[in-house]
Amino acid sequence: MAERKLNLDIAGAVAELESLIKKVLPKNIMYRLLLGKGLEFDGYRDYSPVDDADLIDWKATVRAQKPLVRRYIEERDLKFMFVIDVSDNMVFGSTEKLKCEYVAEMVAALSHLILGTGDRIGFVLFNDKVVVTRMPELGNRQFEILVHEISNPLIYGGDSRLTEVLNYLMGTLPKSTSMVFLISDFVKVDETYLTTFENFSTLFETVAMVVRDPLDITLPDLNKEVVVENISTREKLLVNPKVAKQIYETNAAVQLNKMKNVFRDSNMDFLEMSTAESFSPQIATFLKERILGGRIIRKQNVS
Repeated sequence: MAERKLNLDIAGAVAELESLIKKVLPKNIMYRLLLGKGLEFDGYRDYSPVDDADLIDWKATVRAQKPLVRRYIEERDLKFMFVIDVSDNMVFGSTEKLKCEYVAEMVAALSHLILGTGDRIGFVLFNDKVVVTRMPELGNRQFEILVHEISNPLIYGGDSRLTEVLNYLMGTLPKSTSMVFLISDFVKVDETYLTTFENFSTLFETVAMVVRDPLDITLPDLNKEVVVENISTREKLLVNPKVAKQIYETNAAVQLNKMKNVFRDSNMDFLEMSTAESFSPQIATFLKERILGGRIIRKQNVS
C-alpha cells in the first residue's frame, strides 16, 4: 500500500461517536462501567425517579412486586486491547472508505472514548505475524501513537494468519486485560478456527468486530467481463459479474454462516458492520445493550 495516503477523518469520527454516545446511553450511568469486566454485581436497590427506566430489572421487579434496578461495584483501571487486521484483505473497498480506513476511524473513535474515561488502551496490528504491539497505557500520548500507526499506509499488506497470531497473543497479552476488540473482515474464518477462538475467549473477554465491504457479500449487476486478482497468489481470472453473481453470493453466505457459528460456539460476542454505513450508531447501540443486560449479537444488513 506504499505511496497511497489513507482517506481518514479521525477528528470527525471521534466527535460523531462521542456525540451519539451522550444521546443514547442512560443518563445516570457512565458508559465506561459496562465495557468489558468493569462491574461487579452487588445486588438490587429500589428504583427512584432519577433513574433511567431502561435500567429496571424486570425479572427482579416481578419477584419483588416493586421496581428494582441492579447495583454494581465499579472496577477501576480497565485495560482494553485492540487486535487489528492490517493484511491485504483490509486494503479493499467499493465505498468511500477502504475497510482499513473504516477500521482506523472506528478504532480511533472507540479508543478515544475509553481513554477519556480514565481507562487504558493498547493495540496489536497483525497480518501473517504481529507487526506492532503496544501494551495498555493511559492518556493522549497513547492515542497519538495509535493514530500514527494506523494512519501509516506502509503498515498495511501481506497475508492474514489469524490463528497463528491469536495463539501467539495468548502467551503475550496481559492476563489483566479487561476486553479484547478483535477486528477483521474474517473472510477466511470457518470451523477450523473454533479451537483457537474458544481458547482465546476463555482467557479474554472478546468482541469480534466484523467489517465487510458490500462487495464481500455481492457482486454488482454488471454485464461485462472484468479481471479479478487473488491478492495472495496474484492469480488473475476473467469474470462476468452478472453470470457469477448467484454463485458468489451463495458462497459468501455460506462463509458468513460458518463464521457466525464459530463465534457463537466459542462464546464470543460479535458485531457486524458494513463500510457502507456509519459505525457510530452500531457501536452506541452495542454498548447500550451491554449495559442493559449483557451479551448480544448484532447484524448489519448490506443492501
